[in-house]
Amino acid sequence: MIFQTIRKQQPLIHCITNYVVANFQANGLLAIGASPVMAEEVEEVEEMVKIASALLLNTGTINERTKESMLHAGKKANMLGIPIILDPVGVGATTFRKKTIHLLLTHVKFAVIRCNIGELAAIANVSWQQKGVDSGNGSICIEVEAKKIAQRFDCIVIVTGEKDFITDGEQMHWVVGGHHQMTEVTGTGCLLSAICAAAYVVQNEPFKQLVNTLVAYKQLAEHAAYSTQNIGDFQIAVLNELHRLSKDGEK
Repeated sequence: MIFQTIRKQQPLIHCITNYVVANFQANGLLAIGASPVMAEEVEEVEEMVKIASALLLNTGTINERTKESMLHAGKKANMLGIPIILDPVGVGATTFRKKTIHLLLTHVKFAVIRCNIGELAAIANVSWQQKGVDSGNGSICIEVEAKKIAQRFDCIVIVTGEKDFITDGEQMHWVVGGHHQMTEVTGTGCLLSAICAAAYVVQNEPFKQLVNTLVAYKQLAEHAAYSTQNIGDFQIAVLNELHRLSKDGEK
């Protein structure tokens, strides 16, 4: 199982992320045996990324300072061949976010873009009514637009939701399952992006590894929902399931 592989490899994941989810992401990575570091000061990010296995850029609480840090870290990671995962949180919500994501995509080469359907629409310039950082409403062909984005930026695109879709511009795969409670607590998508960063680097078939990650994440959502009745306990159950699956696998 991919979570067990991550535990064996123990990759260091450098996260420049949003303050709403940083703790949950760090604990989630620790639960599967990875090592998180949340460094965002512009004067240290290039030095920190040198020792990282992968870099995650999450724009959930983006500002001018963290935008600059992301650019510096991203360029350094590209120079060193360290894979970068982009989580373009709420890219369609404001002009500032759109400009920031455009800037990052112009100057940084990403290995993976992990987004929801509204964020995909914004990157693809498809008309869409985004609801803050939530996916919102509109009409889009996920397969067509995700494939175009994957080809344009030469990366893997993951679109998560009730069903997940993944493509590298040629290969395509849908993943079903999961549980609606994943949308009722904050940070589950952001944590998935961090786990995808860890999964990407632990073996030599990143597309397959990420498909396995999406499948496993849907499974743990189901297990977490079955093991608890109260939404306040659900995040804890997610962490418990990550830890269990990384140690014992699917049983």
